Amino acid sequence: MAAKPLRSARSDNRLPAVLDAAARRFAERGYAAASMRDIAEACGMLPGSLYYHFAAKEDLLVAVYGAGVEQLSAAVRGAVEKETAPWARLEAACAAHLEALLEHGDYAQVLVRVLPVDVPNAAARLKALRADYERVFRDQIRDLPLPPGTDRSALRLMLLGALNWSRFWFVEKGRETPRSLARKFVHLLEESLHA
Repeated sequence: MAAKPLRSARSDNRLPAVLDAAARRFAERGYAAASMRDIAEACGMLPGSLYYHFAAKEDLLVAVYGAGVEQLSAAVRGAVEKETAPWARLEAACAAHLEALLEHGDYAQVLVRVLPVDVPNAAARLKALRADYERVFRDQIRDLPLPPGTDRSALRLMLLGALNWSRFWFVEKGRETPRSLARKFVHLLEESLHA
């Protein structure tokens, strides 16, 4: 249930630039500190012109979230399709998620940095978009050969939390890559669940 722009057809030719600029500002500054004026300047528009596309800043955020969910979901699904074994599929999903997040994808950063609770007027829409993305991981964890009684929901939340938290400690050009981290995360899970 992403926010729909106010205008369509000819006015939408600026929409990708608007969304990119908004994603960059929200990722760098957070939702509260990024103003419509900042976003307009970043994409070479007058501040009032943004309101031609979106009625309010929270509607612009919802559109950025929607675009981010689409990008991230497509990347993860594309990576997963190349694998057949359940644990390899989960590792591919984690690697694609980390690559988007740690290689400074603005849209992925917004999904992690701006929480629904931060924007009460859009919280329900943001939660729905996050749930859409988490469904990709729910599917991968559903297919894992886990011991009976394993709480798959808690496992999914724990894994996504660990993946998302890595943005605070990951060192670019360090000894780890997003792919090697994904391999370690998944192997640790697999070993601990089958110990």
